[in-house]
Amino acid sequence: MTRFSKPFWVANFVELLERLAFYAVFIVITLYLSNVWGFSDVQAGIISGIYSSFLYLLPTFTGAIADKIGFRNSIILAFALLTIGYGGLGLVPTILQSAGLVHYGMTTTYSGLIGSVHQWSIIPILVFIVIGGAFIKAVISGTVARETTTETRARGYAIFYMMVNIGAFLGKTVVDPLRKSMGDEGLVYLNYFSASMTFLALVAVFFFYKSAHTEGQGKKIQELFQSLGKVLTNGRLMILILIISGFWMIQSQMYATMPKYVIRLIGDGATPGWYANVNPLVVFISVNFITSMMKKRNAITSMMAGMFIIPLSALVMSFGNHMGDTYIFGIHPVALMMIIGIAIQALSECFISPRYLEYFSLQAPKGEEGLYLGFSHLHSFFSYLFAFGISGFLLEKYCPDPRLFTNAEGLLDTAAYSAATQHAHYIWYVFVGIGAISAVALFIYSRVVKTQTERQKN
Repeated sequence: MTRFSKPFWVANFVELLERLAFYAVFIVITLYLSNVWGFSDVQAGIISGIYSSFLYLLPTFTGAIADKIGFRNSIILAFALLTIGYGGLGLVPTILQSAGLVHYGMTTTYSGLIGSVHQWSIIPILVFIVIGGAFIKAVISGTVARETTTETRARGYAIFYMMVNIGAFLGKTVVDPLRKSMGDEGLVYLNYFSASMTFLALVAVFFFYKSAHTEGQGKKIQELFQSLGKVLTNGRLMILILIISGFWMIQSQMYATMPKYVIRLIGDGATPGWYANVNPLVVFISVNFITSMMKKRNAITSMMAGMFIIPLSALVMSFGNHMGDTYIFGIHPVALMMIIGIAIQALSECFISPRYLEYFSLQAPKGEEGLYLGFSHLHSFFSYLFAFGISGFLLEKYCPDPRLFTNAEGLLDTAAYSAATQHAHYIWYVFVGIGAISAVALFIYSRVVKTQTERQKN
């Protein structure tokens, strides 16, 4: 039986807790920013886009710092920052509520923070979470590498990714019960829940994480900036990154658009946390089968299959708004089409994600694959940065906040709101277009690269 070290198991346990904390908050981040902090859809989209994109850009740099100060110190620092950050996301609006600046609950969701300088107190709080999360992304995966051997590494990473997915699944399941039982106040308590998870992880690391593997000085920050410069000036790689970003721009709508969309069209009975869990479930069931099915195909062929599937997912999501309010199998049509669309996204991901790193590494200069792979997730930086912002504008135009259509007594003008949301499905048409353009672009890219490669051989 494969035996792993104590630090390995501690690292995997705290990774599960961190993912649980992250997804509990992230699945409703735009809803929280609007309903509790009073940001408009556009503002919420821009803030959450910057927040999430830097979670993917910074780990390469925080990883270099972790190599300098040690993994144990880095993990302790990370969970301390995360606990402060998540705790602040809950505590600050609670304090502001006691001062009469925020009002939330089952019936009242209007925030007195709108236009107030207090509204922007969320920015330094999010900075704590971004820095803490960036350290975790770099250090936990690095710990798995250090605490395994060549023979046990594959199994070690299999356990690691299992913990990631269990944490993501459980985190999303916490959201809906709290929101349904407590209204928008439940969104505040979600942050206390996440803070408790990261604090538990902090305690676990402090008392149980002691690794004998401390070797390795890592790269200097200056060297990393030089590496980033090489990637950014590699035209072929940057084109690939931008094309693949089209896929992730659609995939990220599971967090950027979906929660507000389903709640606004269905009502508080919608359960976006459960809808989102369809993604990891389908990936878990399908990824090995699809990878095996495509193993004789090259990476670009597999990726193109996924890229031509992804626009279909957005198209299916648009259907729900055409189907009335008659429940199908006990599910609202908007929810049903969303679930099917998310399942299709997951299938697309199975074709793309396992082969992307393989193809990316092949485009890097010989001998510099490792250096370039450190920035392989730049597609997440670009896609999250733009996808959330686009989502905010689209929501504001086609599926606006129902609070904008309530009278002084808080009653919704149903006729006016129905008219305002009758074209809500147009949101998904935009992403159908983005997905289609990305798919065609990848096809053209593959033809050009193939032609260039053949010319170089001749």
